[in-house]
Amino acid sequence: MKPEELSLSDFNRILIGEIPAFFFIELIFRAFLIYALLIVSMRLMGKRMSAQISRNEMAAVVSLAAAVGIPLMNPDRGILPPVVITVVIIFFTNLVSRRTSRSEHFESLTQDDLDVLVQDGVLNLPTMEHTRISKERIFSQLRSLGIYHLGMVDRLYIEANGMFSLFKEKEPGIGLSVLPDIDPEFAKRKLDKTDDFVCCHCGTLAKTLISTMRTKCPNCKAIQWAPAVKLAK
Repeated sequence: MKPEELSLSDFNRILIGEIPAFFFIELIFRAFLIYALLIVSMRLMGKRMSAQISRNEMAAVVSLAAAVGIPLMNPDRGILPPVVITVVIIFFTNLVSRRTSRSEHFESLTQDDLDVLVQDGVLNLPTMEHTRISKERIFSQLRSLGIYHLGMVDRLYIEANGMFSLFKEKEPGIGLSVLPDIDPEFAKRKLDKTDDFVCCHCGTLAKTLISTMRTKCPNCKAIQWAPAVKLAK
């Protein structure tokens, strides 16, 4: 269509396009076939497609969407090509799934590994940098899981599919607060300050009493300390 043929007042073109009216009847049939094709293909790719999907399943979903989108709306495109593409996608998805179930190394290459973000109440800064997870994101996730400070955390994992797994300490100690600074009244109700200090950057507990704020953290070398907190009684 030439630029001079375009008009904002041409509502027939904007709403319907340049397809004949009877194509809407055919569109119902096409939509039904495409919907059935997606349901069958996802069923054949297994139950994992209904849960938190991995990179393998994500690639399959995007490929299916690209394959079925064009013939769904274009009257000059047939239904058979996306069927062939879908069969290929199902084949390779199932092939990769079977291979990953038999080889941990292959699974690591295709799906990635889990990583430890918090270990014994201390942030794992190298892993955070590698996974591109910020401290604010971790603190937000911990708050959503009912955590008030890092001393309550034994381990926090980020799984290969991007989900978080938390293991709490049986007996919470002291640690760096994860509550936001914009709500100090809530923090005062939930947490009590102690005489110990923790690194504001990674949460490492000072082994000796901090006599000067110029002392470097033994874990991350940062020079910023805050009083360690514990759950309020």
